[in-house]
Amino acid sequence: MSVVGNNRVGIPIVLLHDAEGAVVTVETKRGELIRGLLFEAEDMMNLYLKKAVVLGPKPGAKRNVEQVYVRGTEIVFIVLPEMLRHAPMFQRIKHWRKHGGAPPEGVGAAVGQAAAILRKAQDRRRGGFGGGRGGFGGRGPPGG
Repeated sequence: MSVVGNNRVGIPIVLLHDAEGAVVTVETKRGELIRGLLFEAEDMMNLYLKKAVVLGPKPGAKRNVEQVYVRGTEIVFIVLPEMLRHAPMFQRIKHWRKHGGAPPEGVGAAVGQAAAILRKAQDRRRGGFGGGRGGFGGRGPPGG
């Protein structure tokens, strides 16, 4: 299991998803600076910003747009809010480093049918089935 979950996206992408709903600044390859409310971020770093201000690429060029979609391949860098320093993802990373990759309590735990199978296996190992006679469901000793 990766630090950020089973979906196999990296830390920057998870951080970008955590920034949804906050104001971000994006610089594009064309030299534009776009500042707006990050409405949605995709795993390929495509961004959908609302109530944005687009500056440049010419000095003094400024325009307000209600919404803008920025393709991930056009992004040079993104300025995220300072509040993301305390994002929950970083707590998972600290736990992962401290415990050698073990998931935090309740994360990655088996549910449903998988949990039932694991419980049965643990009960068999403890001798829970068959009254403690070896855990074979009361079939009696082998060969007898």
